Amino acid sequence: MPIVDTQMPVTSSGCDRTILELVRTYPGLRTELLARTAFGRPIRTLVLGTGPRRVIYTATHHANEWITTLILLKFAEELAQAARDQEKIYDRDARKLLEDVTIYMVPLVDPDGADLVTGAIVPGEGQYEAARYLAERYPQIPFPEGWKANLLGVDLNLQYPAGWPMAREIKFSQGFTRPGPRDYVGRAPLDQAESRALAGYTEYVDPALVLAYHTQCRQIYWQFQDYQIPGARALGERMALASGYELAEVPAESGYAGYKDWFIKRFRRPGYTIEAGLGQNPLPLDQFPQIYQENLPILVIAASGG
Repeated sequence: MPIVDTQMPVTSSGCDRTILELVRTYPGLRTELLARTAFGRPIRTLVLGTGPRRVIYTATHHANEWITTLILLKFAEELAQAARDQEKIYDRDARKLLEDVTIYMVPLVDPDGADLVTGAIVPGEGQYEAARYLAERYPQIPFPEGWKANLLGVDLNLQYPAGWPMAREIKFSQGFTRPGPRDYVGRAPLDQAESRALAGYTEYVDPALVLAYHTQCRQIYWQFQDYQIPGARALGERMALASGYELAEVPAESGYAGYKDWFIKRFRRPGYTIEAGLGQNPLPLDQFPQIYQENLPILVIAASGG
């Protein structure tokens, strides 16, 4: 029976238990506590492989995009199982892949926000009522299902020092001038525990490539401003062809201060935002099988580099 339950919404405690069970079951997997949020929830890593090529995969920067956490967890389980059983995953020998690459995952970047959206934080609790108070300033956004931020009301994918002042200007012009459900950039880049921890982890790992999983529109974003990253477009085209997703330019109003933006600027290496699935967030779990099958080749191609 699979360890990763793809029939249940993601919670921080469930994600933590799943990662620990995967590590207990597959000796080649390991984990560490990367950080804790302002409310004490763990942000945990999951690492596979021993190879010299290093990549980082992240998911659920945004609370109501929690289905992306399941993509990474299921991939980790399938890859570990295939390597143990000397089988292939997608079209690659799993054991050989894990000898060539080390995959560093942060499957749940925003555990506080995910718990709010998926119901682990319930009405009447202090954290729920505090979030509701912030949401009342933005009545056009449904609560809690429209919540993207952490529980301090900061959008974690608008926190990185890559055009952050421009992101602030754009979002302020749209009315997102204070903590709330989405699109508030914070008081300064990396002023949140979650974004600061991920940036530090990225500096430590020094990866060849990053994937940042979001939903929805079945697109792959690969650029930041006019930075020319050797091989980035060609690799993106391979991922797009294999998945059926569109390799696209980032919309102008969303083109600053994201994790992959910062990675491209800081490291001058390929970084991709994957917008999985199609519909209105949070995407329903009945979409997950299709989403996973579309994204399996992306995960393998990004790991191998081609």
